[in-house]
Amino acid sequence: MQSDKLINHNDDLKRLWDEGCEIEVTEGLLVMNHIPYLNQNGNVNFGKIFCALELAGDINEKPNDHTVYFEGDSPCDKSGKVLDSIINSQQNQQFASNLRGNYYLSSKPEGGYTDYYDKMTTYANLISAPTSVEYKTFKVIDTTDNKEMVFNYFDTNSSRAKINQVSRKLTDLKIAIVGLGGTGSYILDLIAKTPVAEIHMFDGDWLKTHNAFRSPGAASIEKLRERPKKTEYFKEIYSCMHRNIHSHNYYIDNSNVDELAEMNFIFLSVDDGEAKKLIIDYLKEKEISFVDSGIGVGNVNDELFGIVRVTSSTERKNDHIENRISFVQEVGNEYDDNIQIADLNALNATMAVIKWKKFVGFYHDSKKENHSEYTVEFNLLTSEDYDA
Repeated sequence: MQSDKLINHNDDLKRLWDEGCEIEVTEGLLVMNHIPYLNQNGNVNFGKIFCALELAGDINEKPNDHTVYFEGDSPCDKSGKVLDSIINSQQNQQFASNLRGNYYLSSKPEGGYTDYYDKMTTYANLISAPTSVEYKTFKVIDTTDNKEMVFNYFDTNSSRAKINQVSRKLTDLKIAIVGLGGTGSYILDLIAKTPVAEIHMFDGDWLKTHNAFRSPGAASIEKLRERPKKTEYFKEIYSCMHRNIHSHNYYIDNSNVDELAEMNFIFLSVDDGEAKKLIIDYLKEKEISFVDSGIGVGNVNDELFGIVRVTSSTERKNDHIENRISFVQEVGNEYDDNIQIADLNALNATMAVIKWKKFVGFYHDSKKENHSEYTVEFNLLTSEDYDA
């Protein structure tokens, strides 16, 4: 979504625009440019104020707090005194590639701000008043996003949490999910909420009733009657949020395994031992990092016990794979007979995605483990096979 479309959908933002304020929306942040202020030497400089937008799709709501960030030097009054009445603290935080918060400002009216027009003009007036310079310039700004957004709407979660810089580590990545069963579908659910460039799903199976009970969301009986391919079904759902989801409604085998060569990272959630070995051998040869996930659940005296596992392989370490991943399909343990529970599938997927996020530096990783197991009956999480 282009920020000019968002502005036109909201009366308070359009009023700012129509009255000549230099506003734009970037990465879920409302930015007002060209705010004149006096520095400590009495010179007029120009800065920016910005805050996170509170959005419901493309419609904004009442601001959820009264603060903004300011990019620039210390704003002062005519005597050169810093405007301590509105400066809460000095900051030095990067919010976007071209946006840094140098100061955190706080000016809270009784009852809060009625809308973003009220909020942004109040701060602009407070900062610019000592200069007698107008901040409403009626300058035409090209608000078309330079880089195509991967989401159909702004990621206000990252902007509210102030982790845009961290989330940017996930961009420009092509991710493949091989296997859209219980765990694979939950992996998709989590990855679709990240700003990765592309998500590729590989699975040749159809969506069946049992899949609905171990996948995120709730498939309708009408959809189940249609018997769609899993990848097509999930693409339809998650394309509502992420633009670049690709359906490959077939299994990976010798004839097409090279399609994985374009990927930056692979999530494996397949139970076919022969197919898994083929894929892992190929990924190791091509030095493509991956996470393999697996669940083993048994029934004893009508109580379930089991283990949830994730095993990662990177160019830093992959000599543990053969000792951790089984490529043998046990007799009487075919996929459709395996015990699969949605909560364990979701846990397995979460463990796999967290490991990937550690790998790319989203999460700090002090141990750098490459194999983790959660044992249900003991509530025990273990980590092994650390990087050298």
